[in-house]
Amino acid sequence: MQVKQRNINLHLKEQLIENGSNQFLASILAARNIGSPDETNYDLKSLLPPSLMHSIESAAEFLYESIKQEKKIIIIGDYDADGATASAVAVLGLRKFLANVDFLVPNRFVYGYGLSEGIVKEAMKNNPDVIITVDNGIASIDGVSFARANNIDVIVTDHHLQAEQLPEANFIINPNQRDCSFPSKNLCGAGVVFYLLLALRVVFRSKGEFKNTPEPNLLELIDLVCLGTVADLVPLDFNNRILVQYGMKKIRQNACNYGIQAIAKLSNKSIASLKTSDLSFSIAPKLNAAGRLDDMSIGIKCLLAQSYAEAEHFALELMKLNAQRKEIELEMKEDVLDNLSFDKDKSYSLCLYNKNWHQGVIGILASRMKEKYHRPTIIFALDSSGIFKGSARSIPGFHMRDALDLISKQHTHLIKTFGGHAMAAGLTIEETSFDEFVTVFELHCAKTLTKDDLNLVVDVDESILAKSVTFEDVRQIGLSVWGQGFSPPYFKDGFEVISQKTLMNKHVKCQLLLKSKIYEAIIFNYVETLPDRIVAVYSMETNDFRGNKSIQLILRELV
Repeated sequence: MQVKQRNINLHLKEQLIENGSNQFLASILAARNIGSPDETNYDLKSLLPPSLMHSIESAAEFLYESIKQEKKIIIIGDYDADGATASAVAVLGLRKFLANVDFLVPNRFVYGYGLSEGIVKEAMKNNPDVIITVDNGIASIDGVSFARANNIDVIVTDHHLQAEQLPEANFIINPNQRDCSFPSKNLCGAGVVFYLLLALRVVFRSKGEFKNTPEPNLLELIDLVCLGTVADLVPLDFNNRILVQYGMKKIRQNACNYGIQAIAKLSNKSIASLKTSDLSFSIAPKLNAAGRLDDMSIGIKCLLAQSYAEAEHFALELMKLNAQRKEIELEMKEDVLDNLSFDKDKSYSLCLYNKNWHQGVIGILASRMKEKYHRPTIIFALDSSGIFKGSARSIPGFHMRDALDLISKQHTHLIKTFGGHAMAAGLTIEETSFDEFVTVFELHCAKTLTKDDLNLVVDVDESILAKSVTFEDVRQIGLSVWGQGFSPPYFKDGFEVISQKTLMNKHVKCQLLLKSKIYEAIIFNYVETLPDRIVAVYSMETNDFRGNKSIQLILRELV
């Protein structure tokens, strides 16, 4: 591991302070990839307009006519947190326009990912006139064709990268399709369908539909867009930061979705001080647990609830599923660590399979192994039909989807299906192809990556603990918008360890001394005894317990 201090744009820092920014926050922001203070002014007026997205206006016109003709619309979502939030945004948003709309989400263990023929057949039981995919569809060639052959119109809304062939949908709304010049390529699935709703409202305005009735308030959905954006780990460019900022503001005012409220409360999180990291590590995993172990419709119903009591009912189910997911994940992780023989000096990748692994949890295991070994990682599980399903996670400098695309072209027999992003992807292969795939993938990684790429680099900000930082300073930093591509601040300092104790046999809670001040600190999933002095990479949080306000350090790495 290499620790690297971020460079601060001193001129930008001065500008931010002149504009009223907290001095410590200004220093952190000035070390991020922004060009001016305007890029920290998250005004809704600065959102990119929907009209910039390819075919969105035509799709909105079509959707307007479908709604006016009272056509039956079915939303087909995905079984992760972005898919759940996107489904909820689509259903709640279209209901604001009085659409006849319902949703259906594939059970991953029955239908797999996307708009398959099987899920179209299931949807046909409700006699849909229009199918709208959310967070999927760009690779659903056969499913879209089957729907169209059965006189069902299809609007694809997706954000995943397209392959050579596009589905023959009526309309495709995707900022990452090659014909789309929308400047922000980083919208999540919930963000894309939110933009379609914005375009739909424009059409309704142009038809004079709001002369005697109030316009639908689509900002009532922005908390869901915020959750989907953070949960799906899409880069937080300026446009996404606006969506997240307004979503977090709505959540903290406790004016948010009942489902978010219920999951937060059951997770012992304060709504008033919720942070983007709480969405990532506390709220989203509960939603994801439904899709991983059971049926994501539980999560979607939680987000569609019309009362807190209704949302809490589904949220309690999600909590139980998440507890089960944790147990399964722990067993799988221990199985890997107990049996893995891995040479970090020779291996450029990590591909693993075990017949007993749960296919709904392999994505989490891939993330954990990628974090531990800092290698492109693919974890496979066997589905009920005898096919190997793989969940892939990558590291900076290695585009996972492009790698799978190239391998599929060079070795046409190896990969059956694939799709995804630079940092995460999914694929299927035949059981008999596993050993060959592992060899081919390792060779590709070895050609693409250097030894330096395999060395984890941790970027840290200039230390602020020794500069009279206050509880309020840390609170303001924590409440700012952080996420993928706009990393929350980490710091590095040397400390004297004053005291320490083990919690639950897996965490160490300690008191650290720096510059005559003592700080409470904790290091998770660490059971060794700390030496008298340590150098640590850490983040900071505020702790307000019964009016006793303090700064707590979360130790991330010991250097």
